[in-house]
Amino acid sequence: MEQVAIRSWGNSQGIRIPKDILEKLQLKTSDVLDIGIDNDSIVLRKSFEHKTFEERLAKYDGNISICDFDWGEPKGREML
Repeated sequence: MEQVAIRSWGNSQGIRIPKDILEKLQLKTSDVLDIGIDNDSIVLRKSFEHKTFEERLAKYDGNISICDFDWGEPKGREML
């Protein structure tokens, strides 16, 4: 685990993320991260990145997976 120091940055404070961590997570300048608190830890996560249809199609391998989804027991007047 690496240590970083909190530094002043204008009217806020900030930390610098080491280069090796940025490379491992494939993060670059201007990427957006989600920040939260988990017990006594600050948690940073990569934000959901919307992909265009073309980007999704480029990764499509031609396989179609079909699975059943269990919606549970009927709760009202659903038609069966």
